[in-house]
Amino acid sequence: MYVQEIKDLPAGKSITGFFLLKAINCKTTQNNAKYLDIILGDKTGELNAKLWDCSDDDESSYSEQMLVKIKGTIGLWQGRQQLKIDKIRPAQAEDGLDIEDFIPVAPEKPEVMFERVLQYINEIRNKDIKAVVSQVVEETKEKLMFYPAAKQNHHSVQGGLLYHILTMLTVGEKLSEIYAWINRDLLYGGIILHDIAKVDEMDAGPLGMVSDYSVEGQLLGHIVQGIKRIDRTARKLGVAEEVSLLLQHMVLSHHYEPEFGSPKRPMIPEAELLHYIDIIDARMYDMAKNLENISRKEFSDRVWVLHNRRIYKSGVGADEDVK
Repeated sequence: MYVQEIKDLPAGKSITGFFLLKAINCKTTQNNAKYLDIILGDKTGELNAKLWDCSDDDESSYSEQMLVKIKGTIGLWQGRQQLKIDKIRPAQAEDGLDIEDFIPVAPEKPEVMFERVLQYINEIRNKDIKAVVSQVVEETKEKLMFYPAAKQNHHSVQGGLLYHILTMLTVGEKLSEIYAWINRDLLYGGIILHDIAKVDEMDAGPLGMVSDYSVEGQLLGHIVQGIKRIDRTARKLGVAEEVSLLLQHMVLSHHYEPEFGSPKRPMIPEAELLHYIDIIDARMYDMAKNLENISRKEFSDRVWVLHNRRIYKSGVGADEDVK
């Protein structure tokens, strides 16, 4: 069955299609009328939708992570596309759909990415750093194969956490060639461990979609959960105390600012690099995501996670002279 992709939906047109229901909230207008505020998704993107004047049955019939068939009209609201829903129903078996066809995924297979991460671990020469990193990765392997790096925003796709780690390792490898005096073992270890406790912070299934945050995740967050895991693993393996402290500091400081969850700013050069590599990878991912479905010489919609900026897609190609 042909399924129209979100990136190709025409503004101002009526459409009928199947979508993944990613988020749903019942809200009330100023006139006290109930409506459903919905986020629809597929492999190509997301779309806000509204079901106005909804009933109690509408509210109870739909839930996150289900496929729905929708008929409606694509309009614009504050410069962004929005779907006004005329009809909606849950997808049925006779529709012949596979939910995995609607799930955004990392650009590489998880088995391939995991093997490449193992190759970086094998390059770590310090036996204590290598032991802690290897143990934590082995403990989290099953979830790493499908976990996203976030519920929303950067790398929020199936396998996104592993992809985030791998691209950061690639950047870290190149920077360690420039700043050859840094401890590359520590940098690699910090990159691999910095977000790994997100598998404990969030509840996600094999589809790579986060249903909620765990109780511990909400009370502590992945930074505290991460340093607890490192401390526990280091004690179990009997590694040098300084190795454990340095790895914990890498995780503790990688958000840099107290208001973002880091009570300490980086106090070692490897932690400073980790922070900026993390920022680079997250922002490049979000920029690429918002540029992929627009034409050259056009601006994207405003991107909240990029400080509400509009991102411009250059019209200059590799074969053109810049004057």
